Amino acid sequence: MRIVLAPNALKGSCSAAAAADAMAEGVISVDPGIEIIKAPVADGGDGLLAVAAEIIGAEMRQLQVTGPSFDPVKAVIGWEPGTRSAVIEMALASGLALLDQCALDPEATTTVGTGELMRAALDLGAERIVVGIGGSATNDGGIGMASALGWRFLDVDGALVPPTGGGLSCIGRIDGRSVDRRLSRVEIDVICDVDNPLTGPKGAARVFAPQKGASPAQVRRLDRGLQHLSDVVARDLAQGCAELPPVSSELFDLPGAGAAGGLGFGLAAFCGARLRPGADVVLDMVGLDGLLEGADLVLTSEGRMDSQTAAGKAPAAVAARARRLRIPCIAIAGGLGEGHQALHEIGIEAIFSLCPGPIGLAEAQAQTTVLLSACTEQVIRAFLAGHRAGCSGSPPKHPGH
Repeated sequence: MRIVLAPNALKGSCSAAAAADAMAEGVISVDPGIEIIKAPVADGGDGLLAVAAEIIGAEMRQLQVTGPSFDPVKAVIGWEPGTRSAVIEMALASGLALLDQCALDPEATTTVGTGELMRAALDLGAERIVVGIGGSATNDGGIGMASALGWRFLDVDGALVPPTGGGLSCIGRIDGRSVDRRLSRVEIDVICDVDNPLTGPKGAARVFAPQKGASPAQVRRLDRGLQHLSDVVARDLAQGCAELPPVSSELFDLPGAGAAGGLGFGLAAFCGARLRPGADVVLDMVGLDGLLEGADLVLTSEGRMDSQTAAGKAPAAVAARARRLRIPCIAIAGGLGEGHQALHEIGIEAIFSLCPGPIGLAEAQAQTTVLLSACTEQVIRAFLAGHRAGCSGSPPKHPGH
């Protein structure tokens, strides 16, 4: 029998890897002969590099790049040479946390440093780049990032415009003749945790720019600038450029285009990137589909499971992939919240609480791995009992029958 253990971290209690180890102990206590495949997972987003280091064993490479206010900052990228994959967290190069509150100005900040991290990944020979784009200090539509990769944004007189939110309205044309040609040979996945479009009432400027220090007047200018950028992109990149595919008209309203001050839009338009749910990207990094082949059961876990778990969280993504392969998936949660029953509809056959009875949060967190191991043992015993009953050729008898 083969069982895949694909837990998420139990926030505040244990990491995904520690959860997988604890679950493995529970399986072994029932039958040491069961083949165990550990595949700890995550949702991505903030802390993406930590996830990459823990789950795929990525090496951390440090370098100096241009910060959001054009001062140099030190940032790192994750590099996994076996799969030639690089992992980048844009917040480390262009994030809000890099600036003092008195220095916030989304008309003056840039994503150049994020582009420099991407260029460093290309220099390493990356065939795949994963970019997490939460926590930005910027509203430049990604033109800073694109500038670092060879795109040139020119005004009507042919001069370079500042690669900032304030420079967006000055763009007269986009020149792609010097774009890094390696972009056409690399797969870029973007993780974003919002689905805002580029412009409008729910767009990057109106929703997020005030959090980055923008005044009402600046918000209006930034929104107009992003709209202007999208118009110029539609005009100048409709036929594609630098071996990259043409920009689709659907890109401007793409969910997530407004993430990180429009960086989602910029990565899609100037790099041919795909905007994807974080959990799916991480599961691909882990190679979960291959690990599921031949499995008899999948176990996943999370700190709390409720109706929100189905909205892109890792256990839901694990269950969906198991269901496609007709493999039963059972979940263990630190707590069950309202609406957790909806998870049965997406492929989680049953959900168990790891708490054996009334217990305080602090106590539960202190004993998480022990409780997780014990609960896993009971799940496996129940599964094997059902498996034996199914193999006997006759259905189990029910009371009253």
